[in-house]
Amino acid sequence: MGGGAGGAFGAEAPISGNEKRPETVQDMLKTASETVQEAALERRLGLFPAANLVIASMIGAGIFTTSGLLLQELGDPVVMLLLWLVGGVLALCGALCYGALGAAMPRAGGEYVYLGELYHPILGFLTGWVSFFVGFSAPLAASSLGCAEYLGQAFPALVEWGDPVLLKKLLAILIIVSLAAIHLRGIELGALVQNWLTMGKVLLIVALILAGFTLGQGSLGNLGAGQPLPPGVAGWKPMGLSLMWIMFAYSGWNASAYIGSEIRDPERTLPRSLLVGTGLVMLLYLGLNLLFVFAVPPEEMSGVIAVGGLAASRLFGGSFEALLSALIAFALLSAISALIVLGPRVYYAMARDGYFFQFAARVHPVFRVPTWSILLQCSLAVVMVASGTFDQILTYMGFCLGIFPIVAVLGVFKLAWAQRRGLGVAASPFRIPGHPLPAIVFAAGTGLTLILAYMERPVESTIALVTVALGVPAFFLFRRFGTRSVP
Repeated sequence: MGGGAGGAFGAEAPISGNEKRPETVQDMLKTASETVQEAALERRLGLFPAANLVIASMIGAGIFTTSGLLLQELGDPVVMLLLWLVGGVLALCGALCYGALGAAMPRAGGEYVYLGELYHPILGFLTGWVSFFVGFSAPLAASSLGCAEYLGQAFPALVEWGDPVLLKKLLAILIIVSLAAIHLRGIELGALVQNWLTMGKVLLIVALILAGFTLGQGSLGNLGAGQPLPPGVAGWKPMGLSLMWIMFAYSGWNASAYIGSEIRDPERTLPRSLLVGTGLVMLLYLGLNLLFVFAVPPEEMSGVIAVGGLAASRLFGGSFEALLSALIAFALLSAISALIVLGPRVYYAMARDGYFFQFAARVHPVFRVPTWSILLQCSLAVVMVASGTFDQILTYMGFCLGIFPIVAVLGVFKLAWAQRRGLGVAASPFRIPGHPLPAIVFAAGTGLTLILAYMERPVESTIALVTVALGVPAFFLFRRFGTRSVP
């Protein structure tokens, strides 16, 4: 989801007297098992549902909303396609490293477990802190704005009776509020429904690509119709910002790492699910973006958010634009719904463990949902929709989501070092092909992207850094005053 949310935190009992507070994730998880009776997670998921989760988490608002903005920044469709390829390679490198970490520590939580166990619990907390602001709330806001754009394309009457920008924001807020109202009354999700939903998204994209190139009206000559980037740093900065936006579209490549406790034979299945899911999505993204360029000249695509609907209009005629826009809006509604379901469960777990506001742990006595967590997340998303534009939210979100995966990927070196020192960390049965090149490529490529993006958009990037920094005092406040909640 999109780009990755922190997992549930290890429970921690209140401290009194001379008790020693647990300092590692392993100690925290042990404390949880000793103080709270909970049903153990069962390893029931094989390769197909695990890879499906990766695909479902990756294919969301990003692929259907960023290409027009990318062309506005870059001006050259060939450079844009190359950056989509670079983003896919970086995601695959990250997936290889997470495969090794997940095989060594196959437990629920993903980055929370890896960072907390290999470095310090505060880094695990910060992934959860960032997931509140960025991992779920910001994608919820961005996906709602993207959905409103496509609904405006499918049903123009919705945004023609006033200021289109304001009406689309109101429509995005209405989408959040409506889906929140549904989920506040309880929800039941099944793996079968998720599988069919994911396959439907994949089939829609494959069908669009095949029909577009075989039946649609377009030209590959559009590839050469762009404007060259300026030389030097002036050209590198928009490339860095664009790659960060692209990495948001690829976020979710680490999704199955968060359910490591529920995957059968995780030493083999977890790495494969990450690679299969990420590789398939990379091919779909490249094909879809080539189709966008084939269908729409660069000057017409530049700055357009609902680029999928525009491409359908150019390929098949105006009647297909409304149909495809409605289908994409429906696909985004399913992604928004999933964010509203998943995010509040993280805050609920954090609150139960004493690392978040206690009211977030309250469960409705009838509908059995974390009511206040849902309201909190949706309220924050509404504020983001009202106060920012799509590209501002995208930049803020992309910068935050790029920080902790770098630290986690570098954890493969820390893992090897800990094993050599005999510090009790299990050896990973998954050998990274070409090690240490994937970790170096991912860390260097993502780090350079963040630096260039900061130079291009310092305001949004600084807000992202401040968000992370505020998590440090929050960790110590929750650590000092937080108490566990047992429902």
